[in-house]
Amino acid sequence: MLRFLVGLAIGGILLIASAAPAQPRAAATSRKAAPNFSLDDSEGKTIRLADFQGKVVLLDFWATWCHGCMTEIPWFMEFQGKYKADGLAVIGVSVDDDGWKSVKPFLAERKFNYPIVVGNQGLEKLYSVEAPPVAVLIDREGKIVETHQGVVDKDAFENQIKDLLRADK
Repeated sequence: MLRFLVGLAIGGILLIASAAPAQPRAAATSRKAAPNFSLDDSEGKTIRLADFQGKVVLLDFWATWCHGCMTEIPWFMEFQGKYKADGLAVIGVSVDDDGWKSVKPFLAERKFNYPIVVGNQGLEKLYSVEAPPVAVLIDREGKIVETHQGVVDKDAFENQIKDLLRADK
């Protein structure tokens, strides 16, 4: 009986802890610099993270086989359309093992409004990507604000983007 009650108490504590509001994001001074990269998009144009300095960047690690990614991609295209003029830049990084072999046919079926590159294991390691989807928000100074593993909460994520666009001007 005592084990049962202790188990209930621990479960309740874990439930309360998981329901606690998210901690505020790190202050700009304590943020880590986003690792730079240089990768070619589907048309051979080189995409460098450094070229997006001064913009809020949403770096989306995704794969053609990832169901959560298929949920997020339309949201991220919507964000790009709504906030590009305010300084948002979305960059999609495919983590498909066979690279362009899977990605090019996928892109041919869809119209993306942001650049897509194919990542590599080195880049995935730099950004601590274990499995997609992973969304990384980078401020205008090129520092990581948040790394979100799994499908984002669309409204909360959009609000965070809007806050960054306003705060980092």
